Amino acid sequence: MHRDEILEAVDAVVRSGWYLQGEQNARFEEEYSSFIGTKYTVGCANGLDALILIWRAYIEMGLLKPGDEVIVPSNTYIATILAISENGLKPVLVEPRIGTLEINDSIIADSITERTKAVCIVHLYGRLAYTESVERICREHNLLLVEDNAQAHGCRSLDGRRTGSLGNAAGHSFYPGKNLGALGDGGAVTTDDKELADCVRALANYGSQKKYVFRYRGRNSRLDEINAAVLRVKLKYLDEDNDRRRAVASQYVSGISNPLIIMPERLPDPSNVYHLFPVLCPYRDALQLHLKEEGIGTVIHYPIPPHRQECYPEWNKLSFPVSERIHSQELSLPFGPAITDNEVARVIAAVNSFTELSEAKK
Repeated sequence: MHRDEILEAVDAVVRSGWYLQGEQNARFEEEYSSFIGTKYTVGCANGLDALILIWRAYIEMGLLKPGDEVIVPSNTYIATILAISENGLKPVLVEPRIGTLEINDSIIADSITERTKAVCIVHLYGRLAYTESVERICREHNLLLVEDNAQAHGCRSLDGRRTGSLGNAAGHSFYPGKNLGALGDGGAVTTDDKELADCVRALANYGSQKKYVFRYRGRNSRLDEINAAVLRVKLKYLDEDNDRRRAVASQYVSGISNPLIIMPERLPDPSNVYHLFPVLCPYRDALQLHLKEEGIGTVIHYPIPPHRQECYPEWNKLSFPVSERIHSQELSLPFGPAITDNEVARVIAAVNSFTELSEAKK
């Protein structure tokens, strides 16, 4: 989509001969800040780095220290948790609601201890995870609120603010498959905090705020000019693309009628940009096979919950039954702004034709 504009933008960068930390980055950061509604955007190499840099910056600023606890949903992509543990912070897993697939704000307070210093919410699948209750808990307990906005570009809260502007800072991913995707990896941090933004920018540039002078032990994590130019093109159409995603979702919601298929509660349209369209099914694997036989590809997001991953052996014997149910039943249907109405109709018909007899054939 938008192929001609993207090729023109890439060609302009190539002809300029300037590939890092140039005009395209500066202009994308300004435009993305305006879109999200924050004072600052700092481009970086990918979404994981965006989150790592946020936590590291708060440590450098003296607001966090290794060993501090960060509350995080127990059902999320592993990057959310990796960024916390990489900085020597302790992730504290909290279950989601089965109806929303997002962190259960009614039980967050139960996990707060004297070592809790932050909450990280994840707008998973493009759905709003922020609630007034989360904000109130953070305010009452003096906790930082960080957003993982990797899957929710353009999503809005109930009062109209964009995700990525709701907490103290937010990490964004521009992986090609995201609602706002680059031609490779890319990421950004958004915030209203100038000190944080300056620290993140320095940390992402080897720890340097002045050439050959290194204040921090930093890393190399920069958004390149070509991808910044591509993102500038795509950003112009993001709201339009998200509207198409909502239209497709509406067709699925009204068309799918199968007692074996459980769809998450529908949020108000602005509060869901439908990065994915997840459904739950007790016979998930059989449903996936049934759809494959109908020529329809699907993806599981995600088959193994974080607490059962080999990289966190200390959690492997813990029980998070809501997360385990989601991870064992979730299936993402074909989705995106480019899918046609005829293709959507095919998916609906195939999903509706799935029966317990289909499961028996498995």
